[in-house]
Amino acid sequence: MKNIRITRTADVPDELRLARSLKAPEFGPRILFFSGGTALNPLSRDLVQFTHNSIHLVTPFDSGGSSAKLRKVFRMPAVGDLRSRLMALTDQSVKGNPEVRKLFAHRLSLFEDPELLRQHLQSLASGEHLLMQRIPDPMGSMVRDHLGIFLEHMPQNFDLRGASIGNLILAAGYLAGQRNIDTIIFLFSKLAEVLGEVLPVLDEDLHLAAELENGTHIIGQHLLTGKEVPPISSRIKRIWINRNPTSIEPARARIRNHVRDLIVQADLICFPMGSFYSSVIANVLPDGVGQAVSENDCPKVYIPNTGADPEQFGMTLADNVTTLLRYLRKSSVGEPPVNKLINVVLLDSHLDRYAQPVDVAAVQKLGIEVLAMPLVDDEQEIKLEAKRLLKVLLSLI
Repeated sequence: MKNIRITRTADVPDELRLARSLKAPEFGPRILFFSGGTALNPLSRDLVQFTHNSIHLVTPFDSGGSSAKLRKVFRMPAVGDLRSRLMALTDQSVKGNPEVRKLFAHRLSLFEDPELLRQHLQSLASGEHLLMQRIPDPMGSMVRDHLGIFLEHMPQNFDLRGASIGNLILAAGYLAGQRNIDTIIFLFSKLAEVLGEVLPVLDEDLHLAAELENGTHIIGQHLLTGKEVPPISSRIKRIWINRNPTSIEPARARIRNHVRDLIVQADLICFPMGSFYSSVIANVLPDGVGQAVSENDCPKVYIPNTGADPEQFGMTLADNVTTLLRYLRKSSVGEPPVNKLINVVLLDSHLDRYAQPVDVAAVQKLGIEVLAMPLVDDEQEIKLEAKRLLKVLLSLI
């Protein structure tokens, strides 16, 4: 077999290409997203109309919310963002499994007595709960088994307040499957009719750490996002993967061969909107990511946030791009040229919608094309509209 590189002029949007994807999404393109969190979930729900072959590499470093409780007790990667993305990609048609989706999205009360919460979980594991009764076997049996496994491993004092049942099932599969997250994600995907592939970029119990320009050190993703604690007030100087959740202990970690193959074989690579450091940059920190990106000659698109992102304190658009390039090169061999790492920055045509300075000329000076398109539905809105974004991305392939 011989590989050849072909370039073409793209019409954006390419209505014929879009029509083909809508007609046969099971044969749709392999668009790969480096992302975490919930920013990409609305786009993911629309994405399944065009392709069932998208790939989502999600950060496993979340250290807040219910994921933090599981991580602390079981020393495991975060599963909350994985569950969230899997749910966004489920088949919403009549062929899907709405009963499984409802169960996986179910959360225990934040305010109920701990013993009542334990009884609630036991009623699900035993099959007595109405949510479980609606799931036919063998799916119901597998889900009950996993909830039973979680109950067996769960410490007596485990805090179940606000726990996501989907997270508990993933955690149980991880513990029962020799601490391998891929196996339970595969099963989860089949149960819920997930139309795409979702994987953590790393399958290890690791954390994010950062140094700010004012000399402050931060360990823990949740301390960077500005959601659970006040936003940072100094620009991020550097960020790294850390071994220890409480003290500075930099770690080296390499992507698995399967993840590398997915990156190399993608039809388009996208660095989408979302928390800049804890979602996008976090995904390109592991060794091998930048190298795999550089070896793929497909289009590589960066989509900046329109709204304010606390993690981008003091940064312009060009700062974002140069930072992304820097970390992609750190996880590669040598110094790949810019066009091997990022080809296009996709913007809304109204640049005044952006919360951060949009220095287009500085981005173009790096050798990257800036594509400005109408990506927002309403003049009063700043949120990028999912279907408009998808039409552009699909047209670039």
